[in-house]
Amino acid sequence: MSSHTASQRYLSTRGGSYDLSFEDVVLKGLANDGGLFIPEEIPSLPADWESKWKNHSFEELAFEIFSLYVSPSEIPAADLKELIRKSYSTFRAQDRTPTVTLDEKNNVHLLELFHGPTFAFKDVALQFLGNLFEYFLVRRNKGKAESDKEHLTVIGATSGDTGSAAIYGLRGKKDVSVFIMHPRGKVSPVQEAQMTTVLDANVHNLAVDGTFDDCQDFVKALFADEAINKTHRLAAVNSINWARILAQITYYFAAYFSLIRSPSYTAGSQVRFVVPTGNFGDILAGYFAKRMGLPAEKLVIATNENDILNRFWKFGHYEKKAVHGREAEGGLKEDGVEAHAEGVKETLSPAMDILVSSNFERLLWFLAYQVYGASASSVAEKRKIAGEKVQGWLNDLKTKDGFGVEQAILDAASADFESDRVSDQQTLQTIKDVYLSTASQAGPKASANNGTAGTLTKNGNYILDPHSAVGIAAALRSVERVPASTHHISLATAHPAKFSSAVELALVGQPDFDFKTVLPEQFVGLEDKEKRVTVVQKSEGLSGIRSLIVKRVEDEKLAA
Repeated sequence: MSSHTASQRYLSTRGGSYDLSFEDVVLKGLANDGGLFIPEEIPSLPADWESKWKNHSFEELAFEIFSLYVSPSEIPAADLKELIRKSYSTFRAQDRTPTVTLDEKNNVHLLELFHGPTFAFKDVALQFLGNLFEYFLVRRNKGKAESDKEHLTVIGATSGDTGSAAIYGLRGKKDVSVFIMHPRGKVSPVQEAQMTTVLDANVHNLAVDGTFDDCQDFVKALFADEAINKTHRLAAVNSINWARILAQITYYFAAYFSLIRSPSYTAGSQVRFVVPTGNFGDILAGYFAKRMGLPAEKLVIATNENDILNRFWKFGHYEKKAVHGREAEGGLKEDGVEAHAEGVKETLSPAMDILVSSNFERLLWFLAYQVYGASASSVAEKRKIAGEKVQGWLNDLKTKDGFGVEQAILDAASADFESDRVSDQQTLQTIKDVYLSTASQAGPKASANNGTAGTLTKNGNYILDPHSAVGIAAALRSVERVPASTHHISLATAHPAKFSSAVELALVGQPDFDFKTVLPEQFVGLEDKEKRVTVVQKSEGLSGIRSLIVKRVEDEKLAA
């Protein structure tokens, strides 16, 4: 296997933090200047990567990829392998993230990312991140008296899946408290139950009387708050944490190898990845994979009706609200649905109901570095220019609710990405169409039936969750724009049982449809279990949240 990179270091997208280690950025989560951490260099793949890695297991691929970003002086190879083994041993599928062929005629495949403990793609990253936190803390606290030990206070916001995945990754971990905020009444009942029925003493669920963006704003405010940072070591689990992005790179390679090993693939055919996108973390991992050398022709962003990213790629404006004159262009007015002009709209794909995509900032840095740094004489100057540009754009987003970019930035963004917007009506239609079309094929053809049966009926009908359906709808549109030989790999981000109301709405009255047949045993009776959750009023503000967290951590330490 490849050796680790000598010393990969990290910097902030806003220019205020440089030369940080992997451990620093994992434990900090957010930079002091409010920016997000990125590697100083995107590593290139070894020359023989394709032949050497072709038959690797998921764990072996993860080791090869992580080794390009993490120095062995920080995590020795044997320890890294053990962290990876431990993280993915919790998955039900033998190959962890299996790929199935959904539409043979159109070469549309589905990358199933829901075989982890909470049945969502976030498990791929958060099982690893939870083990990383524990690894670093145990090492730091070795030989220390109890009173001197470092304690990690993990804070996250969730629109559904991040919360349960983080909780399952961190429950019971030593010297770690986890606080997860979710918008009250705006996550699915199964998602809420998955979070609030975990009764470990170090797990704290906060139901915020507001939107996901309000929760995310609280998280960012806490990381920027001097008072709590003086007394507590805060850590992030949202996809603002670099380790989340790193862990997700692996499945792009796993899917690519699964495809080129299959008989349906002809050497030299183009490959596109289609990603249902809310916070831009999942597709950003694909961007890193592509920049490293994975031969993906395009990454297709699939948004729901909260389409800030689609509007950016169509018009070069990143705005919280659709501006009059832009909302009806470029296919943005579909099925009689106007582009939403009043903040976040609740849709059938709630994990994507996000107004501002946090991870987009990371892409903006690379675009600014490429376009505006081109004329600079040194790498340091290029980085400085990129950081200043990002800082300016983000200030405009904060003060003016949006910003526009020059054509050169939009052209650079369009070299790697395309975008599409899928309405609720189209989401339901896609779930129904896939259900009916797969029955005639006697079910999708999988590379191996490793846990895929959880999404199939006895007649082989494949059931998509609404987020995965947004991806497939966009993939089928992309099929119309490219050569027939092109393969599309669309990411299935969650098990359909997590979003029963949307699935039932789409499939009511369909032959052989009975939701009970696709309900995993882990979900049966979940909503009736004992729950622990604290309701937080948005009006309590930062000081209220801060006081609650400080008190809970102290109570935990006293009880330990």
